[in-house]
Amino acid sequence: MTAVRRIGVLGLGTHLPAGVRGNEEVARDTGVTAQWIGERTGVLTRHVAGPDEAASDLAAHAVRSAVTAAGVDIADVGLLVCATSTPDELGPSTACRVQALVGAHRAVALDVGAACSGWLFAAKVAYDWLRGSERDGCAVVVGVEAYSKFLDPTDRGTSVLFADGAAATVLGPVAEEHGFADFRLGSDGTQAGLVLIPGGGSRLPAAPATLAAGSHRIHMDGRSVSRFITDVLPRLITEALDRAGLGVEDIASFVCHQPNPVLLRRLGGELGIPPERLVVVGDEVGNIGAASAAYALAAAARHGLRPGDRVLLTVFGAGMTWGSALLTWSGADALMPVPAAASDRSAPRPRTPERNLS
Repeated sequence: MTAVRRIGVLGLGTHLPAGVRGNEEVARDTGVTAQWIGERTGVLTRHVAGPDEAASDLAAHAVRSAVTAAGVDIADVGLLVCATSTPDELGPSTACRVQALVGAHRAVALDVGAACSGWLFAAKVAYDWLRGSERDGCAVVVGVEAYSKFLDPTDRGTSVLFADGAAATVLGPVAEEHGFADFRLGSDGTQAGLVLIPGGGSRLPAAPATLAAGSHRIHMDGRSVSRFITDVLPRLITEALDRAGLGVEDIASFVCHQPNPVLLRRLGGELGIPPERLVVVGDEVGNIGAASAAYALAAAARHGLRPGDRVLLTVFGAGMTWGSALLTWSGADALMPVPAAASDRSAPRPRTPERNLS
């Protein structure tokens, strides 16, 4: 019997656009103070795409970095999956735009839409594709958002949190003791209205009335989303640990979606996760949606993951969607820029518990 191949991460790459919005600037538009933003969200700064930059441009940068880190030829990429909720166009898929930009001409390119959970959903697609493939090769999974194109700058519930960025992972065969295991994904469409961009699709096509109503901006029920995260994140972590017969002490890094650093740190503390094992990058880059978990994984790789370390991945997002997976680290390298906030530690740090932003 042929042994089932193990699939893991071969390399990671990230990209942040050059534009930056700090809390002082965001505060002026939203009618709150920079201290209010810092204390309630923990976000210090956000990167913003330029007028001529689309999601595919950001994603292409991250993909190039990831294949360089993995030491593979772009021609060897057989599958390219893009996870985003801010595509270049309603069609074609943004993955096809990325494919053309990076020259992955032999790849099958497709999008996965699961909002902030998208990268892990896309990784499961790539995982299954690679496990079923009869030929060698690799897959690239990239999460990307250009949220700034869809924000109302006066809405404090969204503009203080959401930002732009991309993160990519190269997946391929790894040693038997490494790789992904125990993917669990879920969704609840009855809560699809909690976070959405209502205008511009077939339900509310672009029209003067939808533009005037701001339907092409991100709308979020902050209180309900906060309750959802508070319920789903601890459940994802405890259930994943129980299934694997592991404890918190057995996990080297807890890599989560980054909705709000203050909320994430509070929930981590309640679960007994040591602060140094909970990866938090949202303070430096904000909520970059489908790129958040992959960006956090790249940060963990750059700051101490060793071969054989266990990583617990958890994601959740609009839809509502959620997922988890265990990953035994293979020693892959990560190429990533230094976020703007990393060199500015004089900014106010959060001091109070997370509060709802609506």
